[in-house]
Amino acid sequence: MDDITTRRNSWAYTPDQIKLNHETHREVIYMAAEPLILPIEGMTCASCSSHVARALRKVPGVADVQVNIATERAIITFEKEPAPLSALIKAVQDAGYDAPKETVVLPIGGMTCASCASHVEQALQKTPGVTRAVVNLATERATVTYIPEVATLEDLKRAVDTTGYKVLEIESESGEVEEVDLEERKMNEARFRMRVAWGFTIPIILWMFLEMFFGIFWPNETLYNLGLVILAIPVLFWVGLPTYRSAFAAVRHGHANMDTLIALGTGVSFLTGLAYFFYPVANYAGVAAMIMAFHLTGRYIEETAKGRASQAIRKLLELGAKTARVERDGQEVEIPIEEVQVGDIMIVRPGEKIPTDGLVVFGTSAVDESMATGESMPVTKHPGDEVIGATVNQEGLIKVEATKVGKDTFLAQVIKLVEECQGSKVPIQEFADRVTGVFVPIVLVIAVATFLLWFLLPDFMRGFVEFGSFLPWVDPNLSVITLAIVSTVAVLVIACPCALGLATPTALMVGSGKGAENGILIRSGEAIQTIKDVKVIIFDKTGTITKGKPEVTDIVPLNGFDEASLLEIAAAAEQGSEHPLGRSIVERAQALGLTLKEVAEFSAVRGKGVVAGIEGKTVLVGSRRLMADYGIDPSEAEETMRRLEDEAKTAMLVAVDGRLAGVVAVADTLKEDSVDAIAELHRMGLQTAMITGDNRRTAEAIARRVAIDHVLAEVLPDGKVHEVQKLQDQFGLVAFVGDGINDAPALTQANVGIAIGTGTDIAIEASDITLVRGELTGVVEAINLSVATFAKIRQNLFWAFFYNVAMIPLAIIGWMHPVLAEIAMATSSITVVTNANRLRNVDIRPSYRREAPVEPKPEPEPAPQSAELPA
Repeated sequence: MDDITTRRNSWAYTPDQIKLNHETHREVIYMAAEPLILPIEGMTCASCSSHVARALRKVPGVADVQVNIATERAIITFEKEPAPLSALIKAVQDAGYDAPKETVVLPIGGMTCASCASHVEQALQKTPGVTRAVVNLATERATVTYIPEVATLEDLKRAVDTTGYKVLEIESESGEVEEVDLEERKMNEARFRMRVAWGFTIPIILWMFLEMFFGIFWPNETLYNLGLVILAIPVLFWVGLPTYRSAFAAVRHGHANMDTLIALGTGVSFLTGLAYFFYPVANYAGVAAMIMAFHLTGRYIEETAKGRASQAIRKLLELGAKTARVERDGQEVEIPIEEVQVGDIMIVRPGEKIPTDGLVVFGTSAVDESMATGESMPVTKHPGDEVIGATVNQEGLIKVEATKVGKDTFLAQVIKLVEECQGSKVPIQEFADRVTGVFVPIVLVIAVATFLLWFLLPDFMRGFVEFGSFLPWVDPNLSVITLAIVSTVAVLVIACPCALGLATPTALMVGSGKGAENGILIRSGEAIQTIKDVKVIIFDKTGTITKGKPEVTDIVPLNGFDEASLLEIAAAAEQGSEHPLGRSIVERAQALGLTLKEVAEFSAVRGKGVVAGIEGKTVLVGSRRLMADYGIDPSEAEETMRRLEDEAKTAMLVAVDGRLAGVVAVADTLKEDSVDAIAELHRMGLQTAMITGDNRRTAEAIARRVAIDHVLAEVLPDGKVHEVQKLQDQFGLVAFVGDGINDAPALTQANVGIAIGTGTDIAIEASDITLVRGELTGVVEAINLSVATFAKIRQNLFWAFFYNVAMIPLAIIGWMHPVLAEIAMATSSITVVTNANRLRNVDIRPSYRREAPVEPKPEPEPAPQSAELPA
């Protein structure tokens, strides 16, 4: 299954459908089952992650597996039905690793017999993420072992609730539920091991310093060498024990990893300390302790840097509200957020977080949506408007009806998407993965070959050491056996698959997190690599380049009417219309505070306009043909009509009692940033195209205003995919930007699909990249972010490969002291992770957003609206 790429689910295709990816010509399977994110314990390098992936792929029903060493998670996709969790965990354990599990004791209320206990036990066992559940009727408690990142305590409570029983209050020893930050715990453990290691290693260094620079064995040579061995023991076999355990577990399961190299290097060095008392060989037990101390230091710095890189997920998790005030039986009660149900009316006061996604049913307020969109300006919300959970209500009291809870909320979707992206792989990483898969065995072969070379060709190899004697740590006077051991140990500890394994995932972690903070949700690493090579950006017109909502743009009065009276009479006539253009006239009048007269009679004339009776007068609003039907000559307004139509606006004639009153023009206006964003894309060397169902004259008018390169007009919705294919054939890689719902097939066909929209119902599943803000600026920012992220990935891979290629030969010829080799190895991993973290400082804003604030821009030019006249 390695050559099969798992791609996003899309409602446009059934789960069994298979299509050919235009870019890679690899099969793409649309999975029916949700991917499972499984945390893995015990992985220490890229070699480990490849072994875990291979083990999981062998489980029946598994379609593909992506294992991320940086996040220590496996994303598992299934062919049809999910494979049993027990089978997946067994595969991980058989490979020498494990999934972190927690055990909790749940007090159950309401059980009266063995049948009750059996029902509860079965419900818990069926909960995804639960590996074992035992219910004891006598103690009325359920002991449940589960994987915390797959199942939560709330999932367990809900499972019990479905059986008709109740989980009573869960208390820890301190009397409350305790939550431990796993990342924090790892960092604390790594810090402890590092500090203990240096506590014993610093005395070794000071002791060796006297011998190296002054030739003093204090208090005598025997006690000096014995002391080095004794001080090295706690460093290697206490705080360094996890390294040896990992190495042993890997070997026991038929493979080798990074810890295998460290264990062999330090083990051989330590054995020279024992051998010193029986054979003429230098004592490197102290060096073994130094290698382990530097190794544990590197691990601590890595954990800290990886913790910083994964901050985005933690920040998102922290955003959610913990409690909600809801109306229950006419009373306001505060409940945990987990107990909020769809349909609950939530009361949100100024300064409070909106608990979950919902619909405003009472009150008006400004809401800070920066957590979702990255936009600092608050958005005014009225009754009927959608609000996003975890955003902040700033001004008035509002009541919100909950529409989504738990895993269905916008925030939960964002967290899931970021986790998926962090667990995905960039195509460029495939070569690195192939290398890391065989890296450790190759290094072991090189180490054995190095040892044999020193014995078979001692004079030849000593020549290299003599030539390198200008280096203070290179001593050509050492015996051949000592030089052979030093060179072999250096080869073992300097080789670093970790740098290769961390190069891509850490950059993806930081990049996807930065994107989420700025309202850019990236689904996969593949999109990051592909979008930098895109030649054409294709835009759907309505709702993407334009606002997707018709607005009144021009009011031209005639024959004694003024603008207000013309708008008032036209809006009154359109009150009975359901057409979007008619509604836009009514909305404009209402916004200006005009009072609309009552309509006595109303009729819609399909394709021509409306006829209304208002205060005994006959009012017509519509086309030339409507006027002609009623014997009205529109010639005096012809010049105005042509001018407006040349601007691609929908111009409507208004007549009162057989006399022209004026012209009202309506159009779907451009978004404020459309012109600037498309100009920025051109500056980046990209071509642009626009797909629309409008007629060519209308389409070309909007294209001129925003400077679109290629216009595809009069395209029916089901023809968009064909047009995307034609552009791919002509130009190569393309990106499609659409609303993410009606455009799902085109989004899927494009090499990169970008869904743009607002609110909580963005079709995240249909796209590679989702822009939470409804602005084209997000397209520019997404490209800038992808280019910056891929640049970091490329830099990291270069330095990781360069380091290993350059350093291993130096170790073979004896130019690398084992301690320096370990320092260099640890530094390479730290450099890769640190370089990835620099992504957080990259400014992804387009050039027009980086300039100093300027005066507000005038209203943008209207975009054309091609639609039938109001009826």
